[in-house]
Amino acid sequence: MKRIAGADIPEEKRIEVALTYIYGVGNFLARKIIKKCNLNPDTRVKNLTEDEVNSLQRELENYKIEGDLRREVQNNIKRLTEIESYRGIRHKRNLPVRGQRTRVNARTKRGKRLTIGTVRKEVAVKIGAQPKK
Repeated sequence: MKRIAGADIPEEKRIEVALTYIYGVGNFLARKIIKKCNLNPDTRVKNLTEDEVNSLQRELENYKIEGDLRREVQNNIKRLTEIESYRGIRHKRNLPVRGQRTRVNARTKRGKRLTIGTVRKEVAVKIGAQPKK
């Protein structure tokens, strides 16, 4: 595995796909960077020369990626929670932020379902509630 911009990039993948393993680099930006570096998008990472890797490194320095981008996103979320905006409160409560419904879905955010069953007859008598007939 080669390291470019602080991220491990798989050697067997095409360069166009391999660049997307860097946080903050998607398909569009990867194509743009490859075009600026005058590289063939179909070449494999293992076939890159040192000069080509260096040109990729230099080009990637112009963009906010990896640690800097993660830090910026975390600071934005922290700011929202501190000013107690609606989005900040949703982040704090670990609920969907962008207006999705939570009544039926949002399982990944809310966690596993908790099934609350009916009260058995013996337990109902102990509590003092009238059991259903």
